[in-house]
Amino acid sequence: MAALEDDGRGPGGTTREAPKRPHRLIDAVDRYQRTHRWLGFPIAVIYKYADDQGGYLAALITYYGFLSIFPLLLLLLTVLGFVLVGDAHLRDSLVNSALAQFPVVGASLRSSIHAPASSNTGLAIGIVGTLYGSIGAAQATQHAFNKVWAVPRNERPNPLKSRLRSLILLGALGVGVLITTIASGLTTGAGSYGATIGTGVKIVGILVVAVANVGLFMFAFRVLTASEIPTRCLRLGAVIAGLGWEVVQLIGTYYVSRLKGTQEAYGVFGAVLGLIAWIYLLALITVMAAEINVVSQRRLWPRSLLTPFTDNVSLTHADERSYTSYAETERHKGFETVDVDFVPPPPPPPPKAGANAEADAEVEVAEDR
Repeated sequence: MAALEDDGRGPGGTTREAPKRPHRLIDAVDRYQRTHRWLGFPIAVIYKYADDQGGYLAALITYYGFLSIFPLLLLLLTVLGFVLVGDAHLRDSLVNSALAQFPVVGASLRSSIHAPASSNTGLAIGIVGTLYGSIGAAQATQHAFNKVWAVPRNERPNPLKSRLRSLILLGALGVGVLITTIASGLTTGAGSYGATIGTGVKIVGILVVAVANVGLFMFAFRVLTASEIPTRCLRLGAVIAGLGWEVVQLIGTYYVSRLKGTQEAYGVFGAVLGLIAWIYLLALITVMAAEINVVSQRRLWPRSLLTPFTDNVSLTHADERSYTSYAETERHKGFETVDVDFVPPPPPPPPKAGANAEADAEVEVAEDR
């Protein structure tokens, strides 16, 4: 009815345009980001990361990664104790090179870790703990990649094949760690031993580490992602993750050089918290790189700006493809069918003439006055 139409004025004839401005601003930003990739693509990656609960995926990787660190170091010390029984200086140098991979907490770990009293006991504990933690970290990463790519449950590797993939990855990572450890000894870790090397050697070492990281991530993405995903779809994320790890490594080294001596004041407590934060940051980069792969290759952008916050929104084609994939990822059997439909919300019902006739008449009389 004409008497119920909103003329944009509140009580006393005051205007009510202020509440509408945020909506117009949001609509303008939404239209802009849908037509400009430099803004729409990062927003789509962030939304995809939130939809996949990427923080929880990174936390799961961090948990198993943390469990594998100390048994791995114990195993390293024990093996080096067997191999280099007569050369303690070389053994310590190799251990220090490995600990240089953790620039934020490496000094605290270096002062806290010592050779085990019983080599046989240390070897057994190191092997069991390393396998449990490392395979768990690889399994958590494999789950994260399958979740990010929305691989249906029935298309994922069975428990035996998935663990075999994890073991293959661990073997490749072992070789990669040797390469990056040696290169780190020439670059980021050289200053810790009192060595001085030329700038050119440092740059070459950094490039070698970066290339090795990219190669390792490319291999990891291929091994831990379901075979249904083409290899070409994994390249961008591998490059971003490899370079991201190297950048974080360099920033951490610079940070330690500026705050030299302060991290030791917190002892083991600070080392443990710093190590957890360090692993989580690296896991976060890995998951985010996988999200970039998916959004780029499947063109899951642009997304509607308000879609994470309300149902009162017009979905884009990328929104619909994303939500469809989330439902299809829960398919457990090949003969199970998952159908997804998007029905727009119904319009608000018209006012009931009988129930509101008296109220309508009162409004009309009040407006006539």
